Amino acid sequence: MHIAWLGKKSPFCGNVTYGREITNALLDRGYQVSFLHFAEAETEQEKWPNCPEVLLPFIYKSQVYTIPTLRSSKVLMRSLQELKPDLVHASLTLSPLDFLLPEICEELDLPLVATFHPPFDSKIRNLKSSTQYLTYQLYAPFLAHYHRVIVFSQIQRDLLIKLGVPAEKVAIIPNGVDEQKYSPGSSNLKYQLKAKYLFVYQGRISTEKNVEALLKAWKHCQMGDDCQLIIVGDGHLKASLELYYGQEHNILWFGFVPEEERRIDILRAADVFILPSLVEGLSLSLLEAMACGIACLATDAGADGEVLENGAGIVLNTQGVTTQLKILLPLFRDHPEMITLLGQKARQRVLERYTLGQNINRLEKLYAEILEKKQFQLSGW
Repeated sequence: MHIAWLGKKSPFCGNVTYGREITNALLDRGYQVSFLHFAEAETEQEKWPNCPEVLLPFIYKSQVYTIPTLRSSKVLMRSLQELKPDLVHASLTLSPLDFLLPEICEELDLPLVATFHPPFDSKIRNLKSSTQYLTYQLYAPFLAHYHRVIVFSQIQRDLLIKLGVPAEKVAIIPNGVDEQKYSPGSSNLKYQLKAKYLFVYQGRISTEKNVEALLKAWKHCQMGDDCQLIIVGDGHLKASLELYYGQEHNILWFGFVPEEERRIDILRAADVFILPSLVEGLSLSLLEAMACGIACLATDAGADGEVLENGAGIVLNTQGVTTQLKILLPLFRDHPEMITLLGQKARQRVLERYTLGQNINRLEKLYAEILEKKQFQLSGW
């Protein structure tokens, strides 16, 4: 089977990780994959994927959205005509091209699958008053014309159905992580930093990630020199936050870490992973931390609360994050047995529900169902 994958390779974000892991796994299972993405040839030569690539012209792109050029749709259509894939899978990049895909694929008679990533607050009341809800409202009429739409949780599915996407088209396939690659292991980082406990945040430094709530709580708690907080990631708030929350508070800013091996090394050294987001989809950073056997705290944003439910971690309310962390941070410092137990439970939860292999199995089944239905229709039945 030949899959034309439309996704992102840069700038680094969860969508990039998702595309990399899924396409590499499909290639490992013998699928033919062509990777189509917004890029300029001279600036983006990452090592993955090991398959043909098509570069689509763009005006601007960020971690959140992309603005294509007017000719990008023509480049896409011509490329799909030449590639002749069996199916198109779009890991939606929040660009105007997303809205043209159903029309393009219908003209070429190509089945079209979308993975819909936009974050949300899990509380419907909060969601409906947010810009994220507007994104769902904007996309729903177009997603109704895709053959399948993949989301990460029941809440997302229910919302899209309420907004008019046919129920039979919305499939829940949670993110998955490679549990062999992301696993407990040794790391020298804690020794290098002369720390007894390492607390880690990994993700964008932006408003919706609510990092300052964590920083305020950490500064208030005065955790001591034995405890250090590592902030991994970059974003528009990094420079201003770094001025007020620095090494004098045992906060280390690692910035963007492009090497996956280095990020895994950081996670293996960590004791506690904290994700204070106001909105989320299903955080791959959280799943990676859990797979490495780290005690995890995350807000009930997106599907993250569902991931940690029933004791796999600590679920925080999206309101009053700083207040909750002021209580919990010293508790983890003073009770290391909690760290050990929650780390074990986190790893076990990933093995039960969120492995990359389980994700790919479900995806293969979905692809097969779509192509079988197409063959059935072609046969005249």
